[in-house]
Amino acid sequence: MPVTAKGLEGIIANSNSLSDVLGQEGVLVYAGYNINELAGKATFEEVVYLLWNGELPNREQLDEFKKSLGSQRELPKGVMDFLQSAPKKANPMDVMRTAVSMLGLYDDARDVEGEAEAANKRRALSITAKIGVIAAYFHRSRQGLELPAVRKDLGEAAHFLYLLNGEEPSEEAVKTLDVAYVLHADHGMNASTFSARVTIATLSDIYSAVTSAIGTLKGPLHGGANEGVIHMLQEIGSEDKVDAWVEEQLAQKKKIMGIGHRVYKVLDPRAPHLREMAIRLSNQLGEPKWIRMSERIAAIMKEKKGLNANVDFYSATVYYSLGVPTDMFTPIFAISRTSGWTAHILEQLSDNRLYRPLSEYVGPKVGKEFVPIGDR
Repeated sequence: MPVTAKGLEGIIANSNSLSDVLGQEGVLVYAGYNINELAGKATFEEVVYLLWNGELPNREQLDEFKKSLGSQRELPKGVMDFLQSAPKKANPMDVMRTAVSMLGLYDDARDVEGEAEAANKRRALSITAKIGVIAAYFHRSRQGLELPAVRKDLGEAAHFLYLLNGEEPSEEAVKTLDVAYVLHADHGMNASTFSARVTIATLSDIYSAVTSAIGTLKGPLHGGANEGVIHMLQEIGSEDKVDAWVEEQLAQKKKIMGIGHRVYKVLDPRAPHLREMAIRLSNQLGEPKWIRMSERIAAIMKEKKGLNANVDFYSATVYYSLGVPTDMFTPIFAISRTSGWTAHILEQLSDNRLYRPLSEYVGPKVGKEFVPIGDR
């Protein structure tokens, strides 16, 4: 008998070999690796390779993979023109969504029977290499700054920071962003990944699927939550106002951004890694109040509601401490998650079945009779 589950909660829509979210235990798995085995040890490029191939690369494979990513960073002129002409006040996620969709216009490759898988892997590589360039170039363009030429000698995290700021990033900044990329690379059948799989399951194209995912990630209940955390801290303003502010929000039954998780019933396993980086960066930059405010909010919510801070709660402080503009937080999430989206897209295509769930009809009982318009 069909089961009705609003939001598909508890429903298994498909199987996957890429990642697993064990909500009751607070464990995140990438292709058999506990996230704690990868964060701070494996680079983002190694994790992308893992998600796409099911195993970590050896040195030769990694070098070749990084070389391939570097060779795909140049954007088509039409996309460059769009980034420079887009409204300066546009939401960066809207620009990213449109630019990724535009990439499909410049892909004139025709899939040859039997070679579609290889062609889609090339497209996945191209999108992954270009999405960070898109985000950084729009940010610089809206500020009226020059657009540095792409480079092939930098890893993904270092290259994004280089393009964003127009200068060589520090080793600490690169390491921090690289770990953040690793932590955000994939996360089971989350909303944006599901969107990507639903779209590609119609046998649409990979650009459409990633575009669907970006549009889904934009929402404040998904990727947009990390922007909400910084806005929350800025609204509170100072450490002495935290308790009263939280009490007021709870009294009004309002959501505290970055607290709680749809799947994790215990601590989000990604949060401790980002918390550690947030503390270190805040102390280095001389602005520790943000992390102290965050820690106090987390303590109150744990005490009063039994809820833990999630990945967004601390990633917001990490990005803010790196000098990343607030409205670029979610695009950074998208840059990282593109690796997971494309991995799921490739897996979906390998054993495809169209998603077609049922819905429970709760409208008027059948039997209503049509009344001509003149008699209504």
